[in-house]
Amino acid sequence: MKRKDLIAAVRDQHPDATKKQIVRAAFYALTHGVDDDLEQAQRLHAFALTERAGDEEDALPHKRPGKKERRKERESEGQGDHQ
Repeated sequence: MKRKDLIAAVRDQHPDATKKQIVRAAFYALTHGVDDDLEQAQRLHAFALTERAGDEEDALPHKRPGKKERRKERESEGQGDHQ
């Protein structure tokens, strides 16, 4: 099952659930039974870190210019018209 399919199936049953809540619940469900098995817990932890790093690399956030940068842009645009 793909990630989008899983999230869609959960949202059918729980329409108010956020993506973050769904991911945390799925991870909890996977890790809940491995408390007694250290090796399995370590493998799951390594997998989670790998997947998280992969997601962060895929979805780089768009950096929005700050207030000062937007103000400078507006001022520079306005100065071009007056000269």
